This record gives sequence, structure tokens and C-alpha cells, in this order.
Amino acid sequence: MHRAWFVAAVAFVTIIGAAAFASLPGLLIEPLHEEFDWSRGTIGLAVSVNLALYGLTAPFAAALMDRFGIRKVVALALLVISGGTVATLWMTASWQLVLFWGVLVGLGSGSMALAFAATVTNRWFTARRGLVTGILTAAGASGQLIFLPLLSWLVEHHGWRPAAVTVSLAALVVVPFVWLLLRDHPADVGLAPYGGTRTPKPAPVPGAARRAVTVLLNAARTGPFWLLAGTFAICGASTNGLVRTHFVPAAHDHGMPVTAAAGLLAVVGVFDVVGTIASGWFTDRFEARRLLAVYYALRGISLMFLPMLLAPSVHPPMVFFIIFYGLDWVATVPPTIALCREHYGEDSAIVFGWVLASHQVGAAVVAFLGGMARDAFGSYDIVWYASGALCAMAALMAMVIRRRSAVQPAV
Repeated sequence: MHRAWFVAAVAFVTIIGAAAFASLPGLLIEPLHEEFDWSRGTIGLAVSVNLALYGLTAPFAAALMDRFGIRKVVALALLVISGGTVATLWMTASWQLVLFWGVLVGLGSGSMALAFAATVTNRWFTARRGLVTGILTAAGASGQLIFLPLLSWLVEHHGWRPAAVTVSLAALVVVPFVWLLLRDHPADVGLAPYGGTRTPKPAPVPGAARRAVTVLLNAARTGPFWLLAGTFAICGASTNGLVRTHFVPAAHDHGMPVTAAAGLLAVVGVFDVVGTIASGWFTDRFEARRLLAVYYALRGISLMFLPMLLAPSVHPPMVFFIIFYGLDWVATVPPTIALCREHYGEDSAIVFGWVLASHQVGAAVVAFLGGMARDAFGSYDIVWYASGALCAMAALMAMVIRRRSAVQPAV
């Protein structure tokens, strides 16, 4: 077996360990509201800062990986996530939640973002890139599947602090695997990328921040970048910002126990793994922009029905929604990365980092506005309907993206 598959396996485990932190925000809203009497909007602000920094850090992290190597950047990011999470145990004011969970965990998680998966895929694979991208993207869902039921049980029976400690330890445990097993480039072990020819290891690229900004300025002169950024912003708004953050409290508003709602999100993770890997397989065989249009259209339809499905207990129509939505959760990632690679070549990982930044900005806006809407209207219904409409807009935007041969080469 080619060494690239072992590197992909280490990256998969790393993303699973880092995914623990993403499972916690939706479970913290009610406990923090009850213990500190902070409004849902205030708690949503901390989640928004976390999501925004997650995205805004990604392109700089991709450039830092070109400068210092994947292994060093990822190991440091995991340590920052662990430290930021455990620091929340001693917070007494809402600004500390914004600092620890929003800023520190946001910066660390941004370095562990999907730009990391794109960098590993670009360096170690020439063939099967779509499939590997789907597998690594599914790692986040696998982490959710592993940690969400455990964390919800801890929150309900022992409070939110043991859950925060669990997240901190999960990030910390992965650090030795990264340091000992992950390698930056095939040339480090005298190999060619899987399905490619042997090439020398590129020299470190100085000026990581300058390069990240330069790539952004060049990409911003092309139409596909703005369409990809716009569609991915809506993707983040309708997944991380909305469902991951607000599904559990919304279901609890309708009388559903927290553990039951968290269990449904875990089931989303199960089918997300299937859907994302399948999407990677489809991306190797079908036109990426058409796949995106289908994914966004189906997601929008499902969100429009969700307010009618929320109830005190889990019933078959809700299970159908969870399966349907789970298959589509991050199926958008492989075709989005493929379009970045098609249009922007060697800079594609950094360009995708900026596209991911828009994803997280969209998620941050909805995470905050969702909490504000709940405080103002007493329910989340308007947020579900608005997100469904946005997904319809994203489907139309995806179809407008032109093929690479029809646009000017990226500078």
C-alpha cells in the first residue's frame, strides 16, 4: 500500500480528534444560559467569533504549512485548542467565553480546517483526489458521531465542565500521532504522490501572510472565486451556523430531551460520512458545479420542512429528515475543492482557505442571528425558512460558475 494512504489515515484520525470541539457549542447554550444568566445572543456571539476565526485563519494556516510544514502547524493548533477549551473551566464573565472559546479555539480550529485536508490531498495524491477529499471531509462527521452522544450525556448528567475537559483531552491525545506519523511531503520519504511522478520537495515559501493575501487579491479578480465564496457562505450558514449550533436548543424548545436531539445530530454524522465519501466519488466522475447545484437545492427543500417536524419525541418523518439532511451535510466540500483546483492550480489550497473563510463567516452570522431571533420571536422558525431560501439561491449561483476553459487564467 502506498505511503500516501497512511498519511491520509493519520490526517483522518487528527481531524476526528479535533472535531470534538465542534460538537460542543450547541450543547452549551442552555447550560451556560441557566448557570450565568447570559442571553442566547451573547452565547451565540462567542460561537460566531469561533466560527469566523475558524474560517479566516484557514488561508493563513495553509500558507504557514507551505512555510513551516504540515506537522508543526497542526500540532501547535491542537495544543491551542486544548488550552483554550480547558481555560473555560475558570471563566466568570461572558467576555472570557468569547476569548477562550471564540478566539483561542477559533484560531486553533482554523488551522485544522478543511484547508488542511486540501493541502494533504494536493501533496500526497494525484489520482483519487476527489475520493480522498471526501474521506477526510467525512472525518469531521465521524468525530461528531463519536463525541456528540458522549458530550450530551456528560452535559446532562454532570454539567458542561466535564464535557469541556473531554474536548481538551481529545485534542491533546492526537498531538503525538501528528508529530510521530505525519509527513509533510512524499519527497520526505523518497516517494512520488499516489498516481503521480516523483518530484522534489518544494522549498519553504517565506512570507506566509503576504502570500495568503496575494493569492486572495489575485483570485478576487476572477468571477468563479466570488461564486464559490458566496455558495460556501450559504453552506456554512445552513450547516455549522444553523443546525450544528441551534438544532439541539430548537428541538428542546419543542419538548425533546437534549440527549435525544444530540443523538439525532450524531445520526446526521453517520449519514454525512456516507454522503461525503459518495460525493468525492461523484466528483471524480461528474461535473462539480452541477453536483453543487443539486446538493444545495435538496438541502434547501429539507430545511423548509424542518419546522413542521420538530416535536417532543422522535418520529419517522424526523428520522427521514435526519437521514436526508445528513447525506447532504458537507457533500458540497469535494466539488468545491475540485473547482478551486480546476481554476487556481497550485494556489488552490490557499484559495479554498479563503472560500472556507466565507463559509465560516456565513456560519458565524447565522449562529449569532439565530440566537437573536430566538430571543426576539420565541422560536427558530423564521431562521429555518430563511436558510432554505438561501440554499435555493446557492443552487442558482453554482450553475453560473463557468468551466476553466471558458475563463481567463488565474494570475
